[in-house]
Amino acid sequence: MYLFTSEAVSPGHPDKCADIVADSIVDYLLQRDSASRVAAEVFIAGKHLVIGGEVKTSASVTIDDYKRVARAAIEKIGYNGKNGFNRDQTLHPDDLNIEVYINRQSPDISQGVDQTSGETGAGDQGIMFGFASSEAAEYMPAAISFARGLCDYVYRYALAHNDTLGIDIKTQVTIDYGTKDNFIAAKPQKIHTIVVSAPSVESLHIDEARKLIKGLIDSCPALPANLYDPNGAIIHINPTGRYVNHGPLHDSGLTGRKLIVDSFGGYAPIGGGAQSSKDYTKVDRSALYAARWIAKNIVAAGLAKKALVQIGYAIGVAKPVSVSVDTQFTASDGIRDEELSAKIAERFALTPNWIAKTFNLDKPSAESFLYAEVAAKGQVGVAGYPWEQIDKSGWFESLKA
Repeated sequence: MYLFTSEAVSPGHPDKCADIVADSIVDYLLQRDSASRVAAEVFIAGKHLVIGGEVKTSASVTIDDYKRVARAAIEKIGYNGKNGFNRDQTLHPDDLNIEVYINRQSPDISQGVDQTSGETGAGDQGIMFGFASSEAAEYMPAAISFARGLCDYVYRYALAHNDTLGIDIKTQVTIDYGTKDNFIAAKPQKIHTIVVSAPSVESLHIDEARKLIKGLIDSCPALPANLYDPNGAIIHINPTGRYVNHGPLHDSGLTGRKLIVDSFGGYAPIGGGAQSSKDYTKVDRSALYAARWIAKNIVAAGLAKKALVQIGYAIGVAKPVSVSVDTQFTASDGIRDEELSAKIAERFALTPNWIAKTFNLDKPSAESFLYAEVAAKGQVGVAGYPWEQIDKSGWFESLKA
């Protein structure tokens, strides 16, 4: 055996609640002023939700607006008081106390970001990593792809059957590659272990809850039949037993604590900062999207079975200080990582302005994407995001020549 594991959490997880509220604020401000600069962190614990950070915007926004956006986000997640759990077992929106501590962004930062030339400098220094693999249809590592798909499946069931299951859900999938060579070559052999923790109402016996959730696992379309054997895989469902009390009422949540879940499931490095709570000039966010887009196009074009892309920035400087590609010994014949890195750095500007315009990051909308939905589903690896498009495959394929 050669095993690798990744986990996923639902939007109802307290940390995800914080991310979603923060990005609902980002959406709200950018939809009213596309030049808004936002860094609004969120902390939720018990019946208290705290919003704090810095904002620069021409939009007219009041404290009550922030509170309204936050409460609406929590209710949309599913903590709306219309379920089979009482006020001692999970969060009810009427009990939520929201505090807002928003300051104006420091001019020391904005003078480097909003430059007189019209260019946008990086909102911070940092390193960002994008990754792609041929293991799954989404060009993601198999473990995180399957864990997310299963988590989403159980979450959607819980929303539709909120008299039975709660929405604070965690899943975990272990992939058996058989050998280290198969791991390197992106060839998963089977699903070895699945873990699902999902709250159930007090009246549902643990044996009934486990039977229900096992049925969801077996019917989940995200688990490929050629890799998942319902009778052969190890399954752990609510391993501690009773799981009734859940959500932010019984656990704290904070923005930026689910970076591995949001990205590549621990299969690849991640950058030094979170994405949620930040506008698109913060390269922690935008450069992750750009690096993922490059990595995905490399793999989709057949240049390699895996691609890890790193982009580095200095605060207030538009052009990246470095761009590097590592195909992890899976490149096609004739492809050299150093040449690939240089050609990509030459072809794509990768400035904050270029990234924002390429993916329309200043225009979140229901028709394109919303940052709050990105926070709920994962920052990368979800079809439909602008940075998940394989729209430069011709250019990338030309690098084979």
